[in-house]
Amino acid sequence: MKFPSISELYSVFRKFPTVTTDSRKAVVGTIFFALKGDNFNGNQFAEAALKQGCRYVVIDEEEYYAPSLKGESRNNSTLTDGGYILVKDCLTTLQELAKYHREQLKTPFVAITGSNGKTTTKEFIKSILSKKYKVLATAGNLNNHIGVPLTILELTPDIEIAIIEMGANHIGEIAMLCDLASPDYGLITNIGRAHIGEFGSFEAIVKAKTEMYQFLKKNGKKVFLNSADALLKEHAAVIEQITYSAKKDFCFCQLVGSDPFLKIKYEGEVITSHLIGRYNFENIAAAICIGKYFGVEVKKIKEAIEKYVPSNNRSQVLKTKTNTLILDAYNANPSSMRAAIENFYEMEGDNLPDRQAGKWLILGDMRELGVYEIQEHKDILQLIADKKFQNVVLVGEKFSQAFAEMKLKIPAELFKNSDELVTKMKDTPLSKEPALILIKGSRGIKLEKVVEYL
Repeated sequence: MKFPSISELYSVFRKFPTVTTDSRKAVVGTIFFALKGDNFNGNQFAEAALKQGCRYVVIDEEEYYAPSLKGESRNNSTLTDGGYILVKDCLTTLQELAKYHREQLKTPFVAITGSNGKTTTKEFIKSILSKKYKVLATAGNLNNHIGVPLTILELTPDIEIAIIEMGANHIGEIAMLCDLASPDYGLITNIGRAHIGEFGSFEAIVKAKTEMYQFLKKNGKKVFLNSADALLKEHAAVIEQITYSAKKDFCFCQLVGSDPFLKIKYEGEVITSHLIGRYNFENIAAAICIGKYFGVEVKKIKEAIEKYVPSNNRSQVLKTKTNTLILDAYNANPSSMRAAIENFYEMEGDNLPDRQAGKWLILGDMRELGVYEIQEHKDILQLIADKKFQNVVLVGEKFSQAFAEMKLKIPAELFKNSDELVTKMKDTPLSKEPALILIKGSRGIKLEKVVEYL
């Protein structure tokens, strides 16, 4: 099949509704889209995918089109078309197919973006709404131009609500994802300085994130809004709002405590989460608001939140033989790093010989900050100095450079990378006394490596 229309391709998808971009997962009955990357060309794996049972391969380079396979019998099925579908561009076709599929179904879509907390918030929303509905949500953080269409293509008629996470590192990306997913409701968790290196300025980040608001406004849709966030409130001014905060909004939540786990009071119920940090209050409040809007009972909301346990190095509290670890090493940007450190400063800790002397910071470089990278690391170091932390471990070249330039009297140990830190910790314990340790850094620093030595 060469250059089919989207409606023709959709007819094939209806018969074989499982799509993959990983040839290793191209099993019997699937459709494999041969995407390209900087270091790979999916077209090269098309024939292998067919031979291992994949029903169709979508390719965009004619040299890999093999009509000679026409009529060949594989897995008890004679392919009259060879299993090859040639298109002009595989990625564009994947996105167009997802958009076409979305248009056939009336499932309510809730879209989520933001600089911090969007994946955590999405997981809470999924947990809460699943108490009443059959829910489809973005897997992990597959929130980009590939992950979003793949999520949409998983949508089946029995799904009652879809939750789509959207990430962006350049202007126009959220607008494009909204065009694909056509959300009925939108949520921006917050707007910070994440990916500022790619965007170039904070103003550009604001413009990119609020593209979701522009879509909602244009199409007469609704927004879930933290009414305490002045910036979001300003940009959502003309959109129909469903509000939440610690004030008397549609959804009213109160912060009860956060040492270490966040506690929230809602409708007379005290909800104890497994998340650390008061900065997660808005994330849980947003999820509660969406649960309330869709009619989930209070006790079911409480149950969903209290059963959710974070994983994948996100806001995890881990106990070792002697130490308590706050592992938040999945990602880091200036906003989330500052919030984590400030929250950590307020924590009391258990069984510490001294409240501050028993605390340790293990911080890794923040990535994707461009020309702002050294200044942003300096700002974090100034915060550490202001809070008078006594035990500081810095990992990465940017922190080292910022530290050298500032000449602050911070009692810090510096390491080029996590492997260098691990090598030292194998021989020398970080602390002789029980310690409360915050581990925070960008994913590329791989600070999770130190956990087994604490």
